[in-house]
Amino acid sequence: MDIQVSKEAAKWYKNELDLEKNETYIRFFVRYGGFGGNIPGFSLGVSKDEPVEVHASKEVENITFYVEEKDAWYFEENDLKIKFSRKKQEPEIAYVKRA
Repeated sequence: MDIQVSKEAAKWYKNELDLEKNETYIRFFVRYGGFGGNIPGFSLGVSKDEPVEVHASKEVENITFYVEEKDAWYFEENDLKIKFSRKKQEPEIAYVKRA
């Protein structure tokens, strides 16, 4: 699994989550409910957490974005791609099928 986060999206998360200089981790995790997820009935959650058992990660703008091993099932055969939408002024999440 690959995680791609644009610099603009990383800056948005940094501001939106009020990251302090010593907070450098953002975790993407599976949560029950919500909409627009990869699997019906589940959606992607975001939190400021220290990693325990990293499945995949990417550092952008001095922030490590990661997914824990226990949440890897949710992504199946997909990579996670996050870019910033200027129109919506928020990140857009896409699940991109691996070749």
